Amino acid sequence: MWSKQPAQTEVPGYSPSQVSGSSPSSFGSNASYNTAHASRSSAPGARNVACLGASIEVKGKISGSEDLQIDGKVEGPVALLGQRLTIGGSGQLASEVAAREVVVFGKLTGNIRATDRVEIKKDGSVIGDITTARISIEDGAYFKGRIEIERAKAQVTSSEELEAVGAGAAN
Repeated sequence: MWSKQPAQTEVPGYSPSQVSGSSPSSFGSNASYNTAHASRSSAPGARNVACLGASIEVKGKISGSEDLQIDGKVEGPVALLGQRLTIGGSGQLASEVAAREVVVFGKLTGNIRATDRVEIKKDGSVIGDITTARISIEDGAYFKGRIEIERAKAQVTSSEELEAVGAGAAN
């Protein structure tokens, strides 16, 4: 009934096997660190979200293959093709952004290219041009720039196919 296993410390983002036998100094050098702890959803299949905290400042290129939330300052291009970029309320970006989806609660100065959608929330601010398939700008948000709506490739392909079928039927 009782086992003599040592008590294990729970650390968010680490499995018990990663924590047991580790000293606090070894956490900083753990090469298998996973940002899964940043995912706030406990649902199975939830996407991992990496976070840059409010005190983090980055100068340079950011790219990746997971969703990202930025609450700090970033200067430089951000490329998250196929992923979601969230700019938190305290986030400030001076960047060219390319992502599947961009949600702005903070401030972004630079152009946005989103394959799916862009959302500028109530207190969000965007100064720059936006190219996307869908856009939402809430009351109270600030936007200065141009918007170009690109039709989704699936819609363009299906309309071309319909025209080709219609042309073939006329013969």
